[in-house]
Amino acid sequence: MASFADQYRRWFEYEKDSHAKVLASLAAVPSDLRGSEAFQKAVSLAGHMIAARWLWLFRLGAAAKPPADFFPRGMTLEELERRLHEMELAWSGYLDGLTDAELGRRFQYRSLEGEWYRNTVEDILAQLFGHSWYHRGQIAALVRSLGCEPAVTDLVFSTRQAIPSPATA
Repeated sequence: MASFADQYRRWFEYEKDSHAKVLASLAAVPSDLRGSEAFQKAVSLAGHMIAARWLWLFRLGAAAKPPADFFPRGMTLEELERRLHEMELAWSGYLDGLTDAELGRRFQYRSLEGEWYRNTVEDILAQLFGHSWYHRGQIAALVRSLGCEPAVTDLVFSTRQAIPSPATA
């Protein structure tokens, strides 16, 4: 049986795959639509997911500084891809050392509004995965609003295994 820490590492691998699919769906948007408000919002939301991951890595004590811009605007796909790659490398390093004991660690942090809070590492990891699912859904809706095909990133599509039909087995 996998540890809880292993489960979070597994989910992060799924998230990395999902982000790659989102980048591919954004890259498939025709160039004449990339100046649209919907496309720019989609790219900004993807940048926000990356910034949120960096912010929490900083709050967990595993990054030297918080992101400079929590809601980036005007980012190119190349810049988005570079930032995504850097964030994923940093998180992979953090998660490589994650233990079940670390998941239960309580830590304090200051919110963007300046208030102080305390959570467990596990609370935040669960929040981060939900946060990414939420924004990937928004990005998918924006891509579809442009008449383009959004990435399919549901977890079930990543984890299910085909089997022979019970009627033919």
